[in-house]
Amino acid sequence: QGHLVESGGGSVEAGGSLKLSCEASGFAFRACGVAWYRQSPEAEREFVSSLNAGGGTFTYAESVKGRFQLSRSQRLSTFYLQMNNLKTEDTGVYYCAACRDVDTYQYWGQGTQVTVSA
Repeated sequence: QGHLVESGGGSVEAGGSLKLSCEASGFAFRACGVAWYRQSPEAEREFVSSLNAGGGTFTYAESVKGRFQLSRSQRLSTFYLQMNNLKTEDTGVYYCAACRDVDTYQYWGQGTQVTVSA
């Protein structure tokens, strides 16, 4: 049974940086696309970034382009979200996901809180 375990959330001032990690286990990580989503108390879960299974196509939400970067380590079965120049509107619970399945992902992390203060 597959699992994703997130780490790296926290509190930071606007303009600061955080790096989230998501470690995969129990499934064929190398064959899967991965993604990050986030959810604030006032909104539905929204897409942040993804990388396709082939590893060649990165996609970012317009709101994070140029500030966030997704990467992965096949060797460590881990993928990351480097977040720079954070803004207060980036505050939310961040979820990692893996293995695209039609219009969702098969595996989800437990979520990690990111809080950006002004």
